[in-house]
Amino acid sequence: MSNVLAIIACPQRLAQGQLAAEALRKAAQQAGHQIAIEIRHAQSVQGRLDEAQLAAADAVIVIAEGDADTGRLHGRASHAANLDAVLANAGGVIAAALGTASTVASGSKLRIVAITSCPTGIAHTFMAAEGLSQAAANLGHDIKVETQGSVGSQNTLSAADIAAADLVIIAADTQVNLDRFTGKRLYSSGTKAAINDGIALVKRAQSDARPHQAAGGDAQPQAAAANPDSKNSERSAAYKHLMTGVSFMLPFVVTGGLLIALGFALGGIYVYEDAFKGTLGWTLFNIGAKASFALMVPVLAGYIAYSIADRPGIAPGMAGGMIAGSIGSGFLGGIVAGFIAGYAVKYLNEKIQLGRNFDGLKPVLILPLLGTTIVGLLMYYVLGQPVAAALGVVTDWLKGLQGSSALALGMILGGMMAFDMGGPINKAAYTFATGLLASQVYAPMAAVMAAGMTPPLGIALAALLFKNRFSADEREGAKAAGVLGISFITEGAIPFAAKDPLRVIPALVAGSALAGAISMAAGCELRVPHGGVFVLPIPNAVTNLGMYLVALVAGTVLTAVALGLVKKPAN
Repeated sequence: MSNVLAIIACPQRLAQGQLAAEALRKAAQQAGHQIAIEIRHAQSVQGRLDEAQLAAADAVIVIAEGDADTGRLHGRASHAANLDAVLANAGGVIAAALGTASTVASGSKLRIVAITSCPTGIAHTFMAAEGLSQAAANLGHDIKVETQGSVGSQNTLSAADIAAADLVIIAADTQVNLDRFTGKRLYSSGTKAAINDGIALVKRAQSDARPHQAAGGDAQPQAAAANPDSKNSERSAAYKHLMTGVSFMLPFVVTGGLLIALGFALGGIYVYEDAFKGTLGWTLFNIGAKASFALMVPVLAGYIAYSIADRPGIAPGMAGGMIAGSIGSGFLGGIVAGFIAGYAVKYLNEKIQLGRNFDGLKPVLILPLLGTTIVGLLMYYVLGQPVAAALGVVTDWLKGLQGSSALALGMILGGMMAFDMGGPINKAAYTFATGLLASQVYAPMAAVMAAGMTPPLGIALAALLFKNRFSADEREGAKAAGVLGISFITEGAIPFAAKDPLRVIPALVAGSALAGAISMAAGCELRVPHGGVFVLPIPNAVTNLGMYLVALVAGTVLTAVALGLVKKPAN
C-alpha cells in the first residue's frame, strides 16, 4: 500500500476538478493505496495538506491550471498531470506517479517507452530504435520502441504500455505528437544521439527527463520535455519543423514523379499534349503532375505549420502553400508560408483567451480563420512576389548552368550528401533538390541521388577489393551497406564512418563529390526523388542514363580506392 497525495488547482474548471478528485479516490481504493486530495478554489482550499502529510507521501500528483503552491514541496519530485488525463485514466496517472517516485528514489530497473522518427522514415528511424533497444538492454532496463517510419507506425505503444512506463524517450528529427504522454517523465533528442551513443542518451534521459505537460497547462512548460542542454534550441526547432514538412511531402513527390515517368514511358515526352488526351499515358501523367505533384507545396507548408502550432496550423499552412503555388513562389514560398502560418497560429493561440466554455471554438474556427487570413494577405501583398522572383532567379540560373559552374554545384551537393550521411547537411542538399522538382528543375536531384548512393556502394566495393582493411564483421556489414546503397539509403555507411571518421569521411566525400560533379556536368536529370537504381529502368525517369551510370560508377570506384589507400589494415 502506498501513500499518495494529489493537489488540484483548477479554479476555472471547478466541476471537472471535483470529478477528477473522485476518479483519483476510486482508482486509489481499487489499487489498495491511500490518498489525500487538496482542491484549491479561487478563494478557498478544500482538504489542505499539511507538512507532515507531504513529508510522508510516497508520491505527489500536481494537477495545476493555477497556483498550486508547489514551493512547499521543497524540491521533492512530483508528478505533473492534467484534468483530461486524470478523467480518462486516473489509475494510470497514479501508477505513473508512483513509478516516477520510485525511479527518482532508487534508480532501479526502468520501464521505458520510446518513439523514433526521421524525415524519410527509412534508415535513421530504425537505426535509432536499434540503438535505444541495445542501450536499454545493456543498462538492464525494459524498453518498447515505436518506429514512425515510411510505412507508418510499427510496434505501436498501447495505452497500457504508456501507463506503466517510468520514462519516455523521443528520438526524432520530425515533430511527434506527445499528447499520449501527458504527465509522464519525457526526454527528447534527435535520432543522431540514439544512433551514435544510445547508452549516453538513456542515462541523460534518466537524469534530465521532466513531466510532460499538455499544451496550455501552467504547471510545467511543455518545453521542459525537450533537451535542456541544447544551446541552439530555436535553430533545432526550425530544422525539425522543416523536416516534418519534408517528411509528409515526400510521398507526394515520389508518387508524382513515378507517375509522370510512367506517363512518359507509355506516351512519349509530349504525352501531356491534347493529342494524347484520354490515353493511359496522358491520364497517368495528369494524376502525377496535377494531383500528386500539385499537393507537394501545400502539404509541405501545412505540416511545417502543424509542427509549430499543432492541428490548428494545418489549414492556414496549406492555404498558404496553395497561394505560393498559384503565384509562382514554389517550394520556397511554401516554406515561408508554413513558418508564417505556424508561428502566427501559435501566437494567436497563446494570446486569445476565451474562457473554458468557448476555448473549443479556437482550434476549429477562430485560429484557422485568423491564421489563414494573415498568411494569405502576407503572401499576396507582401512576401509572395519577392519570393517568386527569387525562385525565378535561382531556377533560371540552375537551368542555364553549364561547364565549370555545373561541375562546381555538383561537387558541392555531392559532398554535402556524404558529409554526414543523413544528417542536417545531407538533408539540406536533399531538400533543396527535391523542392526544385516542382519548378521543373531536375538536374540537382540526379546529382544528389547519385552522390547519396555512392558512400555505401564505395564501402561495399572497398571491402571486396581491400579485404585486409576490414574485419570479418565489417566485410559482412559491407554487403548490407551495398544493398542499402543501391536503394539510395546513404545511412548504410554510418557504422563505418563512426569507427574511423578522420579517414572514412574524406574518402566518402571525395567519391560523392565526383559523382555529383559528373552528373551535373553531363546534364543528367532525374524526375523521381527516391528509389535508387530501381527507378533507373523506367523510361524518361532519368535523362542521359549512360552518363548517369558513369557518374555513379566513378564515384563508387574513387571512394573504394581512397578507402583502400587511407584505411589501416584491420587487426
